[in-house]
Amino acid sequence: MLGFAQYPTFQVFLVIFLAMALTMVLLPIWIKILRFRQIGQQVRADGPQRHLVKQGTPTMGGVAILLAVLICVLVIYRPNNGTDFSRTLLTCFVVLFTGLIGLADDFSKVVKERSLGLKPNAKMLLLTFVAVVFTLVATNLAGVAPTVTIPFVTTLDLGILSTTINLGFASITIPWLYMVFVFLLLAGMSNAVNLTDGLDGLAAGTMMIAMIVMAAIAYRTDQLGIALFAAAITGSCVGFLWFNTHPASIFMGDTGSLALGAALAAIAVMTKTEVLSLVVGGIFVIEAFSVIIQVVYFKLTHRRVFLMAPLHHHFEQKGWPEVKVVIRFWIITAIFASVGFLLFFNQSV
Repeated sequence: MLGFAQYPTFQVFLVIFLAMALTMVLLPIWIKILRFRQIGQQVRADGPQRHLVKQGTPTMGGVAILLAVLICVLVIYRPNNGTDFSRTLLTCFVVLFTGLIGLADDFSKVVKERSLGLKPNAKMLLLTFVAVVFTLVATNLAGVAPTVTIPFVTTLDLGILSTTINLGFASITIPWLYMVFVFLLLAGMSNAVNLTDGLDGLAAGTMMIAMIVMAAIAYRTDQLGIALFAAAITGSCVGFLWFNTHPASIFMGDTGSLALGAALAAIAVMTKTEVLSLVVGGIFVIEAFSVIIQVVYFKLTHRRVFLMAPLHHHFEQKGWPEVKVVIRFWIITAIFASVGFLLFFNQSV
């Protein structure tokens, strides 16, 4: 693989193919293990009735996705500078740790045989820990500026309110405002992708499209490691879709959805496209807001805005076939992702 170091574009396409192939090799083995252990999805009783047939379908497919991604990055990536290496390593650790949170959540659902998993407070506390550590390491060791760029408008300095702690052998700067922002982005995107993961192929397909654009953005900002990481997720999602398209043989579970949402947020921080990532991942934002709107409006009026939330269930309740909802959401994601990349490209030239 060392001979490929001088061909970064080839490396990006190579890692997409390898991640896809490795995921397609790992998943049949993982599905057999899950079926043998009788580890299956617990379907929400208050969800669409047609989903009850999915009860018991193997879950935690995110394990295979993350394993394929990490192996491919490890095999292909050769650091060309210290900053790129530290950012790539930090992104891998954030995604892996968030995946472990999702794994604990999935395991809790299987053991307790209920669809709720970890308590919301426990999950949010763990995500807070990840966001705090991620922000501190990124700003103090990985050279990430505590700023947020609003395309064509301004760049906000969220490091204006900071505290520096001298530990003797080193000093740590805590950018309080930026830390809060990163927490909202990381926890919000993780939960948004988790909410989107409600139909066969929906989360994997939309994330595949979003990550293609994030890989291109990382590549254009000369962060090859991050580009390879995003490309590996793209390829792994393609491989996962082979088994996850309707009717799905396996679900990614919270292990995959939480980790993939964290990956999108982490890559956005590293490439300083935090606001643009909300455009690229616009479908996830819409899905999350559909739930917020539904809950708030129901508490205020005892009436519903949507037939069911998240939004993809609303269209199911209107009579759309599951495949139709999924494909149309893919198309919407492609539009959002294209707009996001155009905004980035025009801003960077």
